[in-house]
Amino acid sequence: MNSKLKIPVPRTMVCVALSIALLVAAGLAAAMAGAQTAANFGGTITAINGNTLTMKTDAGDVRQVDVPSTAAILRIAPGEKNLSAAVTIAFSDLETGDRVLVKVDPGLSGPTAQALRIVAIKQADVALKQQKDREDWQQRGVGGLVKSVDSANGVIVLASGSGATAKTITVHTTKTTMLKRYAPASVRFDAALPAPIDAIHLGDQLRARGQKNSDGSQIDAEEVIAGTFRNISGAISSIDAAGSAFVVKDLATKKPVTIHITPDAQMRRLPDRMAQMLAVRLKGSSAGSGGNVQSASNYSAQTQRGGQGGPGATRLGGQSDGNGQSGQPSSAGGSQGGGGGQWSGQGGGDPNQMLSSLPPIPLSDLKKGDAVMLVSTDGTTDVTAITLLAGVEPLLQAPAASQSLLNNWSMSSGAGGAADAAAQ
Repeated sequence: MNSKLKIPVPRTMVCVALSIALLVAAGLAAAMAGAQTAANFGGTITAINGNTLTMKTDAGDVRQVDVPSTAAILRIAPGEKNLSAAVTIAFSDLETGDRVLVKVDPGLSGPTAQALRIVAIKQADVALKQQKDREDWQQRGVGGLVKSVDSANGVIVLASGSGATAKTITVHTTKTTMLKRYAPASVRFDAALPAPIDAIHLGDQLRARGQKNSDGSQIDAEEVIAGTFRNISGAISSIDAAGSAFVVKDLATKKPVTIHITPDAQMRRLPDRMAQMLAVRLKGSSAGSGGNVQSASNYSAQTQRGGQGGPGATRLGGQSDGNGQSGQPSSAGGSQGGGGGQWSGQGGGDPNQMLSSLPPIPLSDLKKGDAVMLVSTDGTTDVTAITLLAGVEPLLQAPAASQSLLNNWSMSSGAGGAADAAAQ
Protein backbone atom coordinates (compact mmCIF):
# COMPACT_ATOMS: atom_id res chain seq x y z
CA MET A 1 0.00 0.00 0.00
CA ASN A 2 3.05 2.16 -0.23
CA SER A 3 3.28 4.58 -3.07
CA LYS A 4 5.73 7.25 -3.97
CA LEU A 5 4.22 10.64 -4.36
CA LYS A 6 6.28 13.08 -6.22
CA ILE A 7 6.28 16.50 -4.94
CA PRO A 8 9.03 21.02 -0.88
CA VAL A 9 5.13 21.22 5.67
CA PRO A 10 5.12 20.81 4.28
CA ARG A 11 6.72 20.86 9.35
CA THR A 12 5.20 20.66 7.21
CA MET A 13 2.00 18.93 4.42
CA VAL A 14 2.19 22.58 6.35
CA CYS A 15 3.16 23.21 5.65
CA VAL A 16 2.70 23.78 3.41
CA ALA A 17 3.98 27.26 2.62
CA LEU A 18 4.84 30.41 4.41
CA SER A 19 8.33 30.86 5.87
CA ILE A 20 8.59 34.04 7.89
CA ALA A 21 12.25 33.31 8.50
CA LEU A 22 12.84 33.34 4.76
CA LEU A 23 10.98 36.63 4.33
CA VAL A 24 12.81 38.15 7.25
CA ALA A 25 16.21 37.05 5.98
CA ALA A 26 15.42 38.23 2.47
CA GLY A 27 14.14 41.58 3.68
CA LEU A 28 17.11 42.19 5.91
CA ALA A 29 19.62 41.15 3.28
CA ALA A 30 17.97 43.37 0.66
CA ALA A 31 17.86 46.24 3.13
CA MET A 32 21.61 45.94 3.57
CA ALA A 33 22.16 45.85 -0.20
CA GLY A 34 22.58 42.16 -0.69
CA ALA A 35 24.88 39.49 0.65
CA GLN A 36 26.34 39.56 4.13
CA THR A 37 30.05 40.27 4.43
CA ALA A 38 32.56 39.78 7.18
CA ALA A 39 31.31 43.09 8.63
CA ASN A 40 27.64 42.14 8.38
CA PHE A 41 25.93 39.16 9.96
CA GLY A 42 22.34 38.31 10.75
CA GLY A 43 20.64 36.06 13.25
CA THR A 44 18.36 35.83 16.27
CA ILE A 45 19.03 37.40 19.66
CA THR A 46 19.35 34.68 22.30
CA ALA A 47 20.53 36.81 25.26
CA ILE A 48 21.07 40.45 26.28
CA ASN A 49 23.61 41.28 29.00
CA GLY A 50 24.20 44.96 29.56
CA ASN A 51 24.97 46.41 26.15
CA THR A 52 26.08 43.07 24.70
CA LEU A 53 23.92 40.94 22.42
CA THR A 54 24.40 37.20 22.09
CA MET A 55 23.10 35.88 18.78
CA LYS A 56 22.62 32.61 16.99
CA THR A 57 23.62 33.58 13.48
CA ASP A 58 22.06 32.41 10.24
CA ALA A 59 25.26 30.42 9.67
CA GLY A 60 24.50 28.42 12.83
CA ASP A 61 27.24 29.72 15.12
CA VAL A 62 26.97 31.89 18.24
CA ARG A 63 28.39 35.41 18.24
CA GLN A 64 28.44 38.36 20.60
CA VAL A 65 28.40 42.03 19.70
CA ASP A 66 28.70 45.13 21.84
CA VAL A 67 26.22 47.90 21.05
CA PRO A 68 27.56 51.35 22.01
CA SER A 69 25.26 54.31 22.55
CA THR A 70 26.40 55.72 19.20
CA ALA A 71 25.12 52.71 17.23
CA ALA A 72 22.05 53.26 15.06
CA ILE A 73 19.23 50.83 15.88
CA LEU A 74 16.46 50.59 13.29
CA ARG A 75 13.23 48.58 13.19
CA ILE A 76 11.66 47.37 9.95
CA ALA A 77 8.66 45.20 9.17
CA PRO A 78 9.04 41.59 7.96
CA GLY A 79 9.57 41.51 4.21
CA GLU A 80 10.70 45.13 3.83
CA LYS A 81 13.24 45.48 1.01
CA ASN A 82 14.98 48.68 2.10
CA LEU A 83 15.38 51.04 5.03
CA SER A 84 13.10 53.81 3.74
CA ALA A 85 10.31 52.70 6.09
CA ALA A 86 12.59 51.96 9.04
CA VAL A 87 12.09 53.71 12.38
CA THR A 88 14.69 54.41 15.05
CA ILE A 89 14.28 52.52 18.33
CA ALA A 90 16.20 52.36 21.60
CA PHE A 91 18.52 49.54 22.61
CA SER A 92 16.09 48.74 25.43
CA ASP A 93 13.45 47.91 22.80
CA LEU A 94 15.44 44.88 21.66
CA GLU A 95 14.37 41.51 23.09
CA THR A 96 15.43 37.89 22.89
CA GLY A 97 13.83 36.28 19.87
CA ASP A 98 14.15 39.40 17.71
CA ARG A 99 15.76 39.00 14.30
CA VAL A 100 18.64 41.42 13.65
CA LEU A 101 21.23 42.27 11.03
CA VAL A 102 24.39 43.73 12.51
CA LYS A 103 26.84 46.00 10.71
CA VAL A 104 30.13 45.69 12.56
CA ASP A 105 32.69 48.50 12.95
CA PRO A 106 35.62 47.18 10.86
CA GLY A 107 38.06 49.69 12.41
CA LEU A 108 37.92 48.13 15.86
CA SER A 109 39.58 44.91 16.94
CA GLY A 110 39.05 42.92 20.07
CA PRO A 111 37.46 39.76 21.44
CA THR A 112 33.95 41.16 20.92
CA ALA A 113 32.75 42.91 17.78
CA GLN A 114 31.20 46.36 18.08
CA ALA A 115 28.11 47.36 16.15
CA LEU A 116 27.84 50.43 13.96
CA ARG A 117 24.22 49.72 13.07
CA ILE A 118 21.55 47.16 13.92
CA VAL A 119 18.48 46.55 11.79
CA ALA A 120 15.85 44.64 13.75
CA ILE A 121 12.61 42.82 13.07
CA LYS A 122 10.68 42.35 16.27
CA GLN A 123 9.55 38.88 17.27
CA ALA A 124 6.04 40.27 17.80
CA ASP A 125 6.02 41.55 14.20
CA VAL A 126 7.10 38.11 12.99
CA ALA A 127 4.29 36.47 14.97
CA LEU A 128 1.77 38.89 13.47
CA LYS A 129 3.12 38.19 9.99
CA GLN A 130 2.86 34.45 10.65
CA GLN A 131 -0.77 34.78 11.66
CA LYS A 132 -1.62 36.83 8.60
CA ASP A 133 0.16 34.35 6.35
CA ARG A 134 -1.67 31.41 7.94
CA GLU A 135 -4.98 33.13 7.42
CA ASP A 136 -4.09 34.01 3.83
CA TRP A 137 -3.06 30.44 2.98
CA GLN A 138 -6.25 29.14 4.53
CA GLN A 139 -8.43 31.62 2.67
CA ARG A 140 -6.60 31.78 -0.65
CA GLY A 141 -4.67 28.49 -0.71
CA VAL A 142 -5.32 25.14 -2.34
CA GLY A 143 -3.46 21.85 -2.15
CA GLY A 144 -3.44 18.40 -3.66
CA LEU A 145 -1.67 15.86 -5.84
CA VAL A 146 -0.53 16.81 -9.33
CA LYS A 147 -2.54 15.08 -12.08
CA SER A 148 -1.04 16.91 -15.06
CA VAL A 149 1.39 19.71 -15.95
CA ASP A 150 1.17 21.87 -19.07
CA SER A 151 4.50 23.67 -18.92
CA ALA A 152 3.97 25.61 -22.14
CA ASN A 153 0.77 27.22 -20.88
CA GLY A 154 1.69 27.27 -17.19
CA VAL A 155 -1.27 25.11 -16.14
CA ILE A 156 -1.19 22.48 -13.37
CA VAL A 157 -4.15 20.23 -12.54
CA LEU A 158 -4.55 18.90 -8.99
CA ALA A 159 -6.62 16.18 -7.36
CA SER A 160 -7.67 17.56 -3.98
CA GLY A 161 -9.69 16.31 -1.04
CA SER A 162 -11.14 12.87 -0.46
CA GLY A 163 -14.55 11.23 -0.26
CA ALA A 164 -17.38 13.73 -0.60
CA THR A 165 -14.91 16.63 -0.79
CA ALA A 166 -12.83 15.25 -3.68
CA LYS A 167 -12.42 17.77 -6.48
CA THR A 168 -10.18 18.80 -9.37
CA ILE A 169 -8.38 22.13 -9.17
CA THR A 170 -6.70 23.92 -12.07
CA VAL A 171 -3.73 26.08 -11.09
CA HIS A 172 -2.78 28.86 -13.52
CA THR A 173 0.75 30.24 -13.31
CA THR A 174 2.46 33.16 -15.04
CA LYS A 175 6.00 34.50 -15.30
CA THR A 176 5.43 36.39 -12.05
CA THR A 177 4.34 33.32 -10.07
CA MET A 178 6.87 32.33 -7.40
CA LEU A 179 7.64 28.64 -8.02
CA LYS A 180 9.57 26.68 -5.40
CA ARG A 181 10.45 23.08 -4.67
CA TYR A 182 11.26 21.46 -1.36
CA ALA A 183 14.89 20.45 -0.92
CA PRO A 184 15.63 16.71 -0.81
CA ALA A 185 14.88 15.16 2.60
CA SER A 186 13.44 18.47 3.80
CA VAL A 187 9.94 19.58 4.76
CA ARG A 188 10.90 23.17 5.59
CA PHE A 189 9.55 26.00 3.51
CA ASP A 190 12.60 28.15 4.20
CA ALA A 191 14.85 25.48 2.67
CA ALA A 192 12.83 25.35 -0.56
CA LEU A 193 14.55 26.59 -3.70
CA PRO A 194 13.28 28.32 -6.83
CA ALA A 195 12.43 25.75 -9.51
CA PRO A 196 10.86 25.95 -12.97
CA ILE A 197 7.44 24.52 -13.71
CA ASP A 198 9.20 21.69 -15.57
CA ALA A 199 10.38 20.42 -12.17
CA ILE A 200 6.79 19.62 -11.17
CA HIS A 201 5.82 16.03 -11.98
CA LEU A 202 2.79 13.76 -11.84
CA GLY A 203 2.08 12.63 -8.30
CA ASP A 204 3.81 15.63 -6.72
CA GLN A 205 2.19 17.20 -3.71
CA LEU A 206 1.58 20.86 -4.42
CA ARG A 207 0.32 23.88 -2.54
CA ALA A 208 -0.66 27.14 -4.27
CA ARG A 209 -1.82 30.52 -3.04
CA GLY A 210 -3.61 33.17 -5.10
CA GLN A 211 -6.96 34.34 -6.39
CA LYS A 212 -9.57 31.56 -6.54
CA ASN A 213 -12.84 31.47 -8.43
CA SER A 214 -16.14 31.13 -6.58
CA ASP A 215 -16.08 27.33 -6.20
CA GLY A 216 -12.32 26.96 -5.72
CA SER A 217 -11.84 24.88 -8.87
CA GLN A 218 -9.55 27.49 -10.50
CA ILE A 219 -6.76 29.58 -9.00
CA ASP A 220 -4.46 32.24 -10.42
CA ALA A 221 -1.38 31.38 -8.40
CA GLU A 222 0.94 33.95 -6.92
CA GLU A 223 3.01 31.31 -5.13
CA VAL A 224 3.46 27.57 -5.68
CA ILE A 225 5.49 25.03 -3.73
CA ALA A 226 5.83 21.34 -4.56
CA GLY A 227 7.94 18.33 -3.67
CA THR A 228 8.36 14.57 -3.61
CA PHE A 229 7.01 12.64 -0.66
CA ARG A 230 6.39 9.00 0.17
CA ASN A 231 3.47 7.09 1.68
CA ILE A 232 4.27 4.39 4.23
CA SER A 233 1.92 2.09 6.11
CA GLY A 234 2.77 -0.73 8.49
CA ALA A 235 3.36 -1.85 12.06
CA ILE A 236 6.07 -0.44 14.30
CA SER A 237 8.73 -3.09 14.90
CA SER A 238 11.02 -1.10 17.21
CA ILE A 239 11.29 2.35 18.80
CA ASP A 240 14.43 4.40 19.54
CA ALA A 241 13.10 7.02 21.96
CA ALA A 242 16.53 8.59 22.52
CA GLY A 243 17.07 8.97 18.79
CA SER A 244 13.49 10.16 18.12
CA ALA A 245 12.96 7.41 15.57
CA PHE A 246 11.19 4.11 15.04
CA VAL A 247 11.22 1.32 12.48
CA VAL A 248 8.19 0.29 10.42
CA LYS A 249 7.87 -2.79 8.24
CA ASP A 250 6.40 -1.26 5.11
CA LEU A 251 3.37 -3.23 3.94
CA ALA A 252 4.11 -2.47 0.29
CA THR A 253 7.81 -3.36 0.11
CA LYS A 254 7.88 -5.79 3.09
CA LYS A 255 11.11 -4.06 4.10
CA PRO A 256 11.99 -2.08 7.25
CA VAL A 257 12.08 1.71 7.04
CA THR A 258 13.51 3.96 9.74
CA ILE A 259 11.19 6.88 10.47
CA HIS A 260 12.75 9.99 12.03
CA ILE A 261 10.51 12.30 14.07
CA THR A 262 11.32 16.02 14.23
CA PRO A 263 9.51 18.79 16.14
CA ASP A 264 7.82 19.72 12.85
CA ALA A 265 6.09 16.34 12.46
CA GLN A 266 2.29 16.32 12.78
CA MET A 267 1.29 13.22 14.73
CA ARG A 268 -2.28 12.23 15.59
CA ARG A 269 -4.09 9.13 16.88
CA LEU A 270 -7.57 8.18 15.71
CA PRO A 271 -9.95 6.96 18.43
CA ASP A 272 -11.13 3.40 17.66
CA ARG A 273 -14.72 4.21 16.70
CA MET A 274 -13.71 7.28 14.77
CA ALA A 275 -11.31 5.14 12.74
CA GLN A 276 -14.10 2.64 12.06
CA MET A 277 -16.51 5.34 10.92
CA LEU A 278 -13.94 6.98 8.71
CA ALA A 279 -13.02 3.62 7.16
CA VAL A 280 -16.67 2.94 6.37
CA ARG A 281 -17.03 6.32 4.76
CA LEU A 282 -13.86 5.96 2.72
CA LYS A 283 -15.02 2.57 1.47
CA GLY A 284 -18.15 4.25 0.13
CA SER A 285 -20.63 2.71 2.57
CA SER A 286 -23.23 4.37 4.73
CA ALA A 287 -21.67 5.63 7.94
CA GLY A 288 -24.47 4.13 10.00
CA SER A 289 -24.50 0.70 8.43
CA GLY A 290 -23.05 -2.55 9.58
CA GLY A 291 -22.43 -4.03 12.99
CA ASN A 292 -21.54 -1.82 15.90
CA VAL A 293 -20.37 1.19 13.92
CA GLN A 294 -22.19 4.20 15.35
CA SER A 295 -23.27 7.04 13.05
CA ALA A 296 -20.58 9.66 12.71
CA SER A 297 -22.98 12.53 13.31
CA ASN A 298 -24.21 11.02 16.61
CA TYR A 299 -20.68 10.34 17.77
CA SER A 300 -19.68 13.88 16.84
CA ALA A 301 -22.54 15.33 18.86
CA GLN A 302 -21.69 13.20 21.89
CA THR A 303 -18.05 14.26 21.68
CA GLN A 304 -18.98 17.94 21.62
CA ARG A 305 -21.24 17.51 24.67
CA GLY A 306 -18.42 15.87 26.59
CA GLY A 307 -20.32 12.57 26.59
CA GLN A 308 -18.50 9.45 25.48
CA GLY A 309 -15.63 11.62 24.30
CA GLY A 310 -15.05 12.92 27.85
CA PRO A 311 -15.15 16.48 29.22
CA GLY A 312 -11.98 17.48 27.46
CA ALA A 313 -12.78 15.92 24.11
CA THR A 314 -11.80 17.72 20.96
CA ARG A 315 -14.55 18.83 18.65
CA LEU A 316 -14.45 17.13 15.29
CA GLY A 317 -15.01 20.27 13.30
CA GLY A 318 -12.73 23.15 12.53
CA GLN A 319 -12.41 26.26 10.49
CA SER A 320 -12.55 25.88 6.74
CA ASP A 321 -12.36 28.13 3.74
CA GLY A 322 -15.33 26.33 2.22
CA ASN A 323 -13.22 24.75 -0.50
CA GLY A 324 -12.05 21.61 1.21
CA GLN A 325 -9.00 23.19 2.87
CA SER A 326 -8.74 22.74 6.59
CA GLY A 327 -7.93 25.60 8.89
CA GLN A 328 -7.31 25.94 12.59
CA PRO A 329 -8.82 23.17 14.70
CA SER A 330 -11.51 24.15 17.15
CA SER A 331 -11.43 23.11 20.77
CA ALA A 332 -14.10 21.48 22.87
CA GLY A 333 -17.23 23.47 23.34
CA GLY A 334 -17.27 25.57 20.22
CA SER A 335 -16.33 25.98 16.58
CA GLN A 336 -14.25 28.81 15.24
CA GLY A 337 -16.69 29.18 12.42
CA GLY A 338 -15.95 29.01 8.71
CA GLY A 339 -17.61 27.07 5.99
CA GLY A 340 -16.70 23.53 6.93
CA GLY A 341 -18.70 22.88 10.06
CA GLN A 342 -18.46 19.59 11.93
CA TRP A 343 -17.62 16.40 10.15
CA SER A 344 -20.55 14.03 9.81
CA GLY A 345 -21.34 10.72 8.21
CA GLN A 346 -23.75 12.31 5.75
CA GLY A 347 -20.95 13.64 3.56
CA GLY A 348 -21.42 17.23 4.70
CA GLY A 349 -17.91 17.95 5.91
CA ASP A 350 -14.22 17.45 5.36
CA PRO A 351 -12.45 14.45 6.96
CA ASN A 352 -9.21 16.45 6.69
CA GLN A 353 -10.69 18.89 9.21
CA MET A 354 -11.29 16.01 11.56
CA LEU A 355 -7.65 14.95 11.38
CA SER A 356 -6.41 18.47 12.06
CA SER A 357 -8.83 18.75 15.00
CA LEU A 358 -7.37 15.74 16.79
CA PRO A 359 -4.88 16.56 19.55
CA PRO A 360 -1.21 15.95 18.68
CA ILE A 361 0.59 13.00 20.24
CA PRO A 362 4.27 12.65 21.22
CA LEU A 363 6.57 9.84 20.12
CA SER A 364 6.19 8.34 23.60
CA ASP A 365 2.52 7.67 22.79
CA LEU A 366 3.55 5.09 20.18
CA LYS A 367 4.49 1.53 21.06
CA LYS A 368 5.80 -1.55 19.31
CA GLY A 369 3.10 -3.22 17.23
CA ASP A 370 1.08 -0.03 16.59
CA ALA A 371 -0.17 0.33 13.02
CA VAL A 372 0.66 3.70 11.49
CA MET A 373 0.16 5.52 8.21
CA LEU A 374 2.41 8.43 7.32
CA VAL A 375 3.58 10.82 4.65
CA SER A 376 7.34 11.26 4.75
CA THR A 377 10.24 12.69 2.84
CA ASP A 378 11.32 10.58 -0.10
CA GLY A 379 13.77 7.80 0.67
CA THR A 380 14.29 4.06 0.66
CA THR A 381 15.45 3.05 4.13
CA ASP A 382 15.58 6.34 6.08
CA VAL A 383 12.89 9.03 5.95
CA THR A 384 11.56 11.93 8.02
CA ALA A 385 7.89 11.94 8.98
CA ILE A 386 5.74 14.87 7.89
CA THR A 387 2.28 13.69 8.98
CA LEU A 388 1.48 10.50 10.86
CA LEU A 389 -1.68 8.74 11.99
CA ALA A 390 -1.78 6.00 14.59
CA GLY A 391 -4.80 3.87 15.42
CA VAL A 392 -5.37 3.23 11.72
CA GLU A 393 -6.04 -0.51 11.61
CA PRO A 394 -9.59 -0.04 10.17
CA LEU A 395 -8.31 2.42 7.55
CA LEU A 396 -5.90 -0.15 6.15
CA GLN A 397 -8.99 -1.96 4.79
CA ALA A 398 -9.46 0.95 2.36
CA PRO A 399 -5.84 1.64 1.41
CA ALA A 400 -6.24 3.85 -1.66
CA ALA A 401 -8.81 6.18 -0.13
CA SER A 402 -6.94 6.29 3.17
CA GLN A 403 -3.69 7.32 1.50
CA SER A 404 -5.52 10.03 -0.43
CA LEU A 405 -6.95 11.29 2.83
CA LEU A 406 -3.52 11.43 4.46
CA ASN A 407 -1.91 13.14 1.47
CA ASN A 408 -4.50 15.90 1.38
CA TRP A 409 -4.35 16.35 5.15
CA SER A 410 -0.60 16.73 4.78
CA MET A 411 -0.97 19.60 2.33
CA SER A 412 -3.98 21.27 3.93
CA SER A 413 -2.55 21.47 7.42
CA GLY A 414 1.07 21.86 6.48
CA ALA A 415 0.84 25.38 5.13
CA GLY A 416 -0.23 26.80 8.43
CA GLY A 417 2.53 25.07 10.32
CA ALA A 418 5.28 25.97 7.93
CA ALA A 419 5.52 29.52 9.14
CA ASP A 420 5.74 28.43 12.76
CA ALA A 421 8.37 25.81 12.12
CA ALA A 422 10.51 28.05 9.95
CA ALA A 423 10.59 30.84 12.48
CA GLN A 424 11.72 28.66 15.39
